[in-house]
Amino acid sequence: MTFAPERTDLSVQLLLADDWFTACDLALLTPGRGVAVLLPDGAQAAVFMDRTGQTYALDNRDPFTGAAVLSRGLLGSADGRAFVASPLLKQRFDLETGRCLDDDEVSVAVYSIRVS
Repeated sequence: MTFAPERTDLSVQLLLADDWFTACDLALLTPGRGVAVLLPDGAQAAVFMDRTGQTYALDNRDPFTGAAVLSRGLLGSADGRAFVASPLLKQRFDLETGRCLDDDEVSVAVYSIRVS
């Protein structure tokens, strides 16, 4: 999804089970930064917009520490893959797959995301 700054009525939605959940207004996302979103079941998602306007969503919980901090991580790219680096121990998680780039046995859940 490409960033459309002229549209102020757009929402970011995550696919939960079989239904779309409105997570936040697109205007709340700042390119290069993340936001934490409380989900209906009490879990949290980390929602990001990269500097090209692409949006991503994954579990906000850092599997190495248990802290809900991935939304505060730094965005980057490695080998053409966008990632977020945990602000605590700096492990990198692929924003499309949730796979940890530093430990093949660890991953976080990713959410299908749309802007509408």
